[in-house]
Amino acid sequence: MSKPVRVVLFDVGGVLVQLSGVATVLGWVADRWTPPELWHRWLHSPAVRAFETGRCDAETFAADLVAELDLGVAPALFLESFAGWPTGLYPGTRELIEKIPAHVTRALLSNSNALHWPRVEDEFGLRALFEHRFVSHQIGRIKPDRDAFEHVLSSLGCDAASVFFLDDNQMNVEAAQAVGMQGAVVRGIAEAEHALRNVSVIR
Repeated sequence: MSKPVRVVLFDVGGVLVQLSGVATVLGWVADRWTPPELWHRWLHSPAVRAFETGRCDAETFAADLVAELDLGVAPALFLESFAGWPTGLYPGTRELIEKIPAHVTRALLSNSNALHWPRVEDEFGLRALFEHRFVSHQIGRIKPDRDAFEHVLSSLGCDAASVFFLDDNQMNVEAAQAVGMQGAVVRGIAEAEHALRNVSVIR
């Protein structure tokens, strides 16, 4: 039997926030990769990891990533597109978060960056919905690395088995499970709600 859930830990992009970038990048690379292949390259990209752990600026990131993935576009054009990839909350996001009972901690673990996060947190309103926000460029740790999940556990002082992690990427969920968390791959609010009902967080 799984332990009762005491912490719900959400990924942001693809779960709570809609993203437009995958189709754009696949177009730039002339569909050389499938979406899962693109995500694998993205999560393991040295340029992405440097930017999303706060170790380089946006211009350096853009130049390095364009070269690394052979995107065939100017770094400035990439950066202009990239800044707009988060397009807003999925409908029903606030309502779902508000259904989580008060005795369950609400937290975020997001790979993000200095361009996207201010919009996500303030313009989209996630700051008001979560007590704890673990964001890669602020904590210097990134999914799917084990230390990102260990940092959450240490900061919250909780048992891994009592944490339920929701992410749209299988690699990240497997990494969470490797440290002892419960987890589910979900995309969007309907799937997130279904997963939370399955572990009896909400009714």
